Order: sequence, then structure tokens, then C-alpha cells
Amino acid sequence: MKIAFVTPWYGPHVTGGMETITRQTVTRLRRAGFDIEVLTTCIRDFHADWSINYHPSGLDTFDGVPVRRFAVQQRDKAAFDRVNFQLMHGRAVSEVDEQLFLREMFRCPSLFDFIAENSGDYLFFFVPYMFPTTYRGAQISPERSAIIPCLHNEAYAYLDVFRRVMPAVRAQLFFVHAERELSERLYGRRPGQIREVVGGGVDDDVQGDAGRFRQKFGIHEPFFLYVGRREAGKNVPQLLDYWQQYSQSSPSAPKLLLIGKGQILLPSPAVGDVATVVDLGFVSLQDKFDACAAATALIQPSLNESFSLVLMESWLVETPVLVHGRCAVTREHCRRANGGLYYTNFAEFAATVDYLLQHSAIARKMGLNGRQYVLDNYRWPQIVEQYAGIIGQMEASMPAQT
Repeated sequence: MKIAFVTPWYGPHVTGGMETITRQTVTRLRRAGFDIEVLTTCIRDFHADWSINYHPSGLDTFDGVPVRRFAVQQRDKAAFDRVNFQLMHGRAVSEVDEQLFLREMFRCPSLFDFIAENSGDYLFFFVPYMFPTTYRGAQISPERSAIIPCLHNEAYAYLDVFRRVMPAVRAQLFFVHAERELSERLYGRRPGQIREVVGGGVDDDVQGDAGRFRQKFGIHEPFFLYVGRREAGKNVPQLLDYWQQYSQSSPSAPKLLLIGKGQILLPSPAVGDVATVVDLGFVSLQDKFDACAAATALIQPSLNESFSLVLMESWLVETPVLVHGRCAVTREHCRRANGGLYYTNFAEFAATVDYLLQHSAIARKMGLNGRQYVLDNYRWPQIVEQYAGIIGQMEASMPAQT
């Protein structure tokens, strides 16, 4: 039976943790012998205009995987933005507005027509939960569908429309136990539904060279590191605010380095002061790994993560992490790995930064613990084996062909 991963965008321009793990999962399953392809839109990526077809529609190939792209139509962006604004500010919306939110996010009827016309040939894996590709696509043939929700404790997850879709599909696959617990709290547990914590695969050959990074970028003093999109949704403004407060109260404070895409206003140093935040922008993959190896710790301030690939990459080069304690997923990783610390307010942030600076041997041990945690839980052979088992269960439950 064919396997189709259905996702909003896919291709060489697409970055981000969820998108990267999806692409790597698809590639690894194909290498393992599964007849797998991707169904997606012609949208370029998350940051693009969702009514513009960047890619031509039709059958494409990326990394040796067949990719079927479907054209999007014009949308009512103003209507979508109105509802999205309400949700982003924690305000309740009507069921009519919930439907409008998903209808005007982007429109891709040809994709859903393809799923309906070919559902008997496929098992479908929809990722992530909050896009119409999943909401509409998973309702077409729910008994043949699995959702990889990448679920966060956010306003979108509480919409009534998802309470109907999530329990109806054959399987839900999660990255960590905290994500499964959130799903069960929001949507309940349907008897017979496959509900597995699969995790995300990580390439375990990651290597970082701290000396090479310091020589290339001319940074020789200790520093902390943020890697990811520089945006409010990743809680970067709070991180910058905390770092500014910390630097003002600690004259010998190290620098905070930022790596990644996005535009966000950086704090300006006072006249005569040296900047305590350094923005390196987008760097190569190897430069990122080298930066992680050189850092005292990686800081992951996001409140909404379903896996956090950057934590795994930091641990693979034996660097500890500092995460926000209100993110159940990254907090679970830290506790299970004993690979870092977490904070929930500025006082805790300052104390944990001080602790990592002052206890280098313990910080080193945290980094080693983190590496072992990744190797024990997230190597690709383990992940592929778990997917193979789930695919087998789904195929076994299909009615016999006559």
C-alpha cells in the first residue's frame, strides 16, 4: 500500500523543525523500502503569501521522493487575519469563525479531490494538525489516516473543529509523552485508536568544532546561544528582555548569540557600552553545529514546541540547554535527559545562567547526559522501526479487497 505524507509545504526552501523532521522521516522511510510520496500545496513556505503558487502544480521529485503539488486559490486574507487576531489574543470565536479560519487560511480543493479519488490506494499521514491540509484531508478517509499533530498548548488547539477530527482518525503519533497527554486532555481517548509516542529521528553523526567557530567569527569569550526563527511566536522578545536585564545586573555577563532567520528589534547598548546581543543571522549547517559546540549552553525560550530538533543537535555536540519551564515538551526532555535546566521567570533565568557559568563540570555532564539521551531514543533505525509497526497495524485493519 502506498504511503502519503500530507503537509502544507515541502521542498528546498522550507526550513523549521517540524518541516525538517517531516522531510527526513519521508526520506528515511523511502530508503527503508516503503512506497512513499508527499502531497502538498504549491506554496513556497510558511513565510510566503499563502495565495501564491510558487511551485508549478503536478508531480515533482525532491531528495528522490515523489512530490505531488496542488495549486492554491485566492483567499480572503482579511477575514482570516480578523479571526487569527482574536485567537492570538486568547479570545473565544464562534464555530462559524472557526470554519472561516480554516477555509481562508489557504484554499486547495484539488488536493482534497485527489485524496478522495485515490483514498483506496493510500495510507495518509497528516502533519501538522492546525492547517486545512490536515483538517479537511483527514476527514475524507479517517480510517486510513494518521495525524502527527505537532501539538502545542495554544489557542488553536482548543478550537471545537479539532475536537471532531483528532479522535476520528485511525492513529495519532506524538513526539513526547507530554504531547500525548495534552491530546488526551483536549480530545479524549477513543478506544481502538493507535496513540503512539514515536519521537523524531535525528542524524547522530552531527559534529561541532568549537575552535573553528571561535576562529571564524572572532568570538573567544563565553557565550550563550539561541538558534531558530527570531519571532514573537518563539518567545524571542522575552529572551532579549531577560538578557538585557541580566546584563545590566551582571557587568561581566557573557554575550548572547542569535542564529536564524527573521526580523526582530534587538536591544541597543547604552552609549559607550558593548553590545551584549550579537546577531549572526542565517549561517551554514556546520557553522550552527560549531556554534552549539562552542556555547556555554543553548537557550530554547519557546513556549510552544512539539519536539525541538535544536535541543537534540545541541546535545549531540555535548552542550547543555536552558529551556522555558512552561513548555511541557522541552521541560520533559530536560528532565528525562538530565541534560539542562529550566526557568519560569526572570529570577530563575538569571540564577540558571549563573549556575551554568559557575559549574562548568556539571554543565559538561549535562551535555554528555543529553547526548546519551538522544542516542538512546531518537536514532533513525528506532524511528523507522516504530513507523513500520504502525503502518503494519493500519494495513492490518483495512478491509480485505474483493
